[in-house]
Amino acid sequence: MEQSGTSTRLAGAVQGLTSELVSALRSGDRFRLAGTVAEGHGPATTADPSLAAVRVVGADAVLPSVLLRCPPPEPADLTVFGKAVHAYPPSAEAPPTSVWSHWAMRRALLRLDASLDGAWDDAEPGTDWLDDAPWQFLTHQLAVLAPLALPGEDCAVARVARHRPVDVARGFVRAVRRRDWLQAAGAGRWLVLLDDVPRTLGLDTGLEFVAQMGGTDARVALQVEAAQRMRTGVLV
Repeated sequence: MEQSGTSTRLAGAVQGLTSELVSALRSGDRFRLAGTVAEGHGPATTADPSLAAVRVVGADAVLPSVLLRCPPPEPADLTVFGKAVHAYPPSAEAPPTSVWSHWAMRRALLRLDASLDGAWDDAEPGTDWLDDAPWQFLTHQLAVLAPLALPGEDCAVARVARHRPVDVARGFVRAVRRRDWLQAAGAGRWLVLLDDVPRTLGLDTGLEFVAQMGGTDARVALQVEAAQRMRTGVLV
């Protein structure tokens, strides 16, 4: 019962954080992670659902500062983001997506906080699990790693995606047909950055449909909003 309550609180914290991120992307205003999650002072605690929510959202927790042409995060914002990075490292048994998600958070923190230059080894994890992966599995994994889908981002996962635009397009259509709106939104975010996507896909219309059908799920709205901004080049 306690575990169920914790899961509910975490899900609510994730929805709250992503809702604030969507609002920031739409308005172009600076996003204050410290004001949304915590004060940024004191020791990190893994029992704090708001801090855990930052880890679940991953590198997208600082997406407005990365995607929009707005001032960099305040020191307190970086403190909160750094706490989530340090409080939730992937275990030795963690799946590759968790390892890559943590790597993406570390990379984002290093890029935003010049004082951390050289603080970590920025070596990329491997992508063996994606080599020759069926298109269904590939799309699912890329959707989980949607925070890596950024303009100009060059990492091993992005290179895998760039080599398989048709497979990602097939996965997008499959996710829509299965009404898996979160997976469709994540796949759509990748597709806006890929060359040679089939014109018959109708990606713009597809993204609008996913946003409509995703309803009140802020996680879907975040991925669609990011995709549409990158698609149109509206990076205010």
